[in-house]
Amino acid sequence: MRLQDKVAIITGAGRGIGQATAIKFAMEGAKVVVCDISPEWIEETVKSCKKAQGGDAIGHQVDVRDIKALEEMVADTVTKWGRVDCLVNNAGIVMDAQLKNMTEEQFDRVIEINLKGVYNCTRVVVNTMIAQQSGVILNASSIVGIYGNFGQTNYAAAKFGVIGMVKTWARELGRKGIRSNAVCPGFIATDILKSVPERVLRAIEEKIPLGRLGKPEEIANIFAFLASDEASYINGAVIEVSGGMTL
Repeated sequence: MRLQDKVAIITGAGRGIGQATAIKFAMEGAKVVVCDISPEWIEETVKSCKKAQGGDAIGHQVDVRDIKALEEMVADTVTKWGRVDCLVNNAGIVMDAQLKNMTEEQFDRVIEINLKGVYNCTRVVVNTMIAQQSGVILNASSIVGIYGNFGQTNYAAAKFGVIGMVKTWARELGRKGIRSNAVCPGFIATDILKSVPERVLRAIEEKIPLGRLGKPEEIANIFAFLASDEASYINGAVIEVSGGMTL
């Protein structure tokens, strides 16, 4: 198992890509800290992780905007398992609108969670990783953060900013044994797409060379690889996982 006894904190792990990533890490032998804002979702994911071969998990209800709660989560993790080997910054929201209609609240909330939240989580974990002289920071960006998307000024800005932080951390922390990388999913079949009309989803699929939406497990597989020692020389990378949509 590629992540045997590694300790991983995964945000937004209650549903979608985050849940699939937590389960995948547990299957690979990791000890997983399942972070989300919903107690019910946390409980469900923790149970699934514990059913996985070789896996173990605990849950933490946190809002990535709450520094104190994040600090307590890291402290509890270190107390229980002694270290933090990997942080997966996956928590995020969408509040779409065209620029002419976007409210300040829509812009600010997406930036606070999708960008500032990534900073907050990494900031509270980084000293532990520096003391260990090892660690992996993985950020969920998006192809929207590279190419933009209609009606997503706020989301594109946040996801582009996440890539910038990844590259900066790769430079700052690499010499301390800490790798930082970004994964940029395309359109993945999760709850976040439930509000998208069926005709729009079909049109999106037609633009993807593989002819379908991605699966959460396909993104989880990339996170697991990047967290493992198999990716020991990958640092500062931005990896698109979009079925070829951006070609």
